[in-house]
Amino acid sequence: MDAPTDPREPEDVDALVGALLTASRALVGVSARSLAGVEDHVTLAQFRTLVVLQGHGPTRLSLLAERLGVGPSTAVRAVDRLVAAGYADRRASDRDRREVVIEASAAGTDLVRAVTARRRAAIERIVRAMPPTGREELVAALTAFADAAGEPDAPSPESASLLGW
Repeated sequence: MDAPTDPREPEDVDALVGALLTASRALVGVSARSLAGVEDHVTLAQFRTLVVLQGHGPTRLSLLAERLGVGPSTAVRAVDRLVAAGYADRRASDRDRREVVIEASAAGTDLVRAVTARRRAAIERIVRAMPPTGREELVAALTAFADAAGEPDAPSPESASLLGW
């Protein structure tokens, strides 16, 4: 049985959901603009696949599909296109030669890093336009939101593994 809720919670939750939806529209816009110039090379879904591969390293197809939240056939199509374009590599697993793993190629890694750098710069411009008061609380709130969603922390710009999604 669910624990009793605070009578104020529905209003708080509604306000928070509304604010997050509005913020997510802004972030989707930033994400879309950061992909400008590469949309001739990869689709949004293919870019997401590269980000997951970049963040997790060599991955079995079934695990990649699970991490993407898609069926194996959808993951195969994305991987096939990325391999054909030179953005991903497919090879036998070091653990079990019968198992195939997929990983981002050097070109795929470079693509993720370039898009992530553009996205980070755009988000930084927005953050700098915000009033300084409340930034610490926003960091805490967004961190709690990401934790609740099961998202890993965004690495620093110097990190070798940028989760650019």
